[in-house]
Amino acid sequence: MRDPIVSAELAAQLGGSGQPLCWERLTAPETAELVERTDAVIIPVGATEQHGPHMALCVDTTIAHHVALGVSALTGIPVVPPLAYGVSSSHGDLPGTIALRPETMIMLVEDVVASLYARGIRQFVLLNGHTWNGGALDVSAEKLRVRFDDARVRYLAYVTAYPGSEVDGHVTYGRALMHANFFETSLMLHIDPDAVHLDRAVSLTDRDSFWDYRTDQVSRSGVWGRDIEQATAEHGASEMRRCIETTARAVAGGVGEAWPQPR
Repeated sequence: MRDPIVSAELAAQLGGSGQPLCWERLTAPETAELVERTDAVIIPVGATEQHGPHMALCVDTTIAHHVALGVSALTGIPVVPPLAYGVSSSHGDLPGTIALRPETMIMLVEDVVASLYARGIRQFVLLNGHTWNGGALDVSAEKLRVRFDDARVRYLAYVTAYPGSEVDGHVTYGRALMHANFFETSLMLHIDPDAVHLDRAVSLTDRDSFWDYRTDQVSRSGVWGRDIEQATAEHGASEMRRCIETTARAVAGGVGEAWPQPR
């Protein structure tokens, strides 16, 4: 698995060392020293779910974690271990998926944040790699803002920091239905090519719909997206660089943002 590729120059601008800070690799006293320097943390949130016949179940967690590590390397903000289970039941009867109920995800995030809050962390970036986690993470952020007067919580998808229209994913329709598509496959070919079996890829032309459906209601293979056989590591590297850099700039700015003064 590839380590994130980041710019040393941008790291110097944003406060990072060029190497990610992984919470679980520190000793207990080292975490205490770290919290004296920064009160922010990144929590990657992924899933363990089917990604068609051509990719491993780890895709969403791997991508979110990789972006988080790159953002940490650029900003100096630590990353905690990723949450590897997601709100994934809408894959239906397709094999492999391990799913949480939205209510469970909300409680899991609350417990993780409360633990970190007790250690002195006050700024929490929930960096998501799986679309269907979004509702639960929005609710978690709202509940935590109400619970803690001096904490800031923001939910971000790893492509939130630039317009969706700029994502070169070979997607015309489908909204949240796009899955295991050209974009995700390209990212994984760059990050972890051993998790991709491109010779097994089965593309599916996207179409418009009013409703969102379970994946097994629209796709026999579990894939939603076209041109998967055209995915390349080079395209994945380009998109990943932009995901990391735009997210890092946004997070660094957010962590340094002054608290509002009611008026």
